[in-house]
Amino acid sequence: MKIAIAGYGVEGESNYRYWNMPDNQVVIIDEQQPSHEVPIDASLIVGEAAFSRLQGYDMVIRTPGLPPSKISTDGKIWSATNEFFAKCPAPIIGVTGTKGKGTTCSLIASILRAAGKNVHLVGNIGVPALDVLSEITADDVVVYELSSFQLWDIEKSPQTAVILPIEPDHLDVHADFEDYVAAKANITEFQKAPNVVIWNTNDELTSKIAENSTAIRTPYLSELGAYVKDDWFWFRREKVCSTNEMRIPGRHNVENACAAITAAWYHVPGNFEERNVTDDFASAVVSGLNNFSGLPHRLKFVRTVNSVDYYDDSISTTPGSAIAGMYAFKQPKVLILGGSSKGANFDELAAIANETNVKSVLLIGDEADNIEAAFRSTQVKVINLGKEVAMPEIVASARQQVTAGDVVILSPSCASFGMFKNYSDRGDQFVAAVHAIGEL
Repeated sequence: MKIAIAGYGVEGESNYRYWNMPDNQVVIIDEQQPSHEVPIDASLIVGEAAFSRLQGYDMVIRTPGLPPSKISTDGKIWSATNEFFAKCPAPIIGVTGTKGKGTTCSLIASILRAAGKNVHLVGNIGVPALDVLSEITADDVVVYELSSFQLWDIEKSPQTAVILPIEPDHLDVHADFEDYVAAKANITEFQKAPNVVIWNTNDELTSKIAENSTAIRTPYLSELGAYVKDDWFWFRREKVCSTNEMRIPGRHNVENACAAITAAWYHVPGNFEERNVTDDFASAVVSGLNNFSGLPHRLKFVRTVNSVDYYDDSISTTPGSAIAGMYAFKQPKVLILGGSSKGANFDELAAIANETNVKSVLLIGDEADNIEAAFRSTQVKVINLGKEVAMPEIVASARQQVTAGDVVILSPSCASFGMFKNYSDRGDQFVAAVHAIGEL
């Protein structure tokens, strides 16, 4: 079979490993020189408009960020996600939404592992699914973080679909917000009972998507799923455990935990049959919440310096995720905002910053001027550091704005490109700069 690997990043590398076998003729194709090292013996074609010249291939394996509409071929357009869904022998819990996917997936995995399940955590969270496909058995559970890019052309739905709140994102790649939502909605497109769809009952968009599913519907934040009352997690009308069992901050993470508890309940033996919260399940939830201390760059505590706490939330690439970070702390806050554009609007971010004890914001990157404009009607102090500023200088500027008891949060609400390689690089540089601070 003649196969084109269209786009060569982390998933492209995985695709090449998976399809590069004696019976296949595999060619790596990209419009720009790949950022990841290409195998010495691999065939590589690089050139402008390369994705529009893919005739003569039996199959084109699309990298997630490449819109199917950009591919012109007389062969089959396919993806690692489609391949995995077609071949995976285990039930799949798929999680999508705009923010909180990685944390929710990790909480689900942590709870199920505490319940004794063998769990594979894959997808947009950083582990290419095809790399572990050969290790999976029918008795395992897969938790798959699914971006809109991975769902664009999906041909099979996960057995359990979890839909977190949706807000505008990736509008630099999607045609418009409607296209972005439509891609997310594909997670339920091929579901049917006894499949399950779990969604945030307070979110209008996710509710509309769930209404169109023929699967078993279980909204969280309602008495049909997991919810919080009196600082306790409940499932349906039974207590599960205290919210104090969580080790990560923020009310948004409490909501993520409700989604995770709801999803996990369907995959712990005994629960579904007995239709109640078993002692074993409650114990697994407690252990699962205790065992998860957060993901890198996701509102992750870095260090306390001179009674000021520093948090790395570099994964925050939308205004909504930055807003969640603001609500996570009651203390006075200094925010580091800005980066490259994803087509976002910052008006709500500015308004909520004005109401949530944000004392000042430091702005960086291409979006600094746009964010500054949104903050003009607020009482928040704005410091525009521009595009030519290094992270040690950014952290030094933040230190000039704080007093004891404050919180400094890197929560950019923008993509990282231009100033940094990616959000991980941005977060790593922030952590390094914070650790370089000397105590007074």
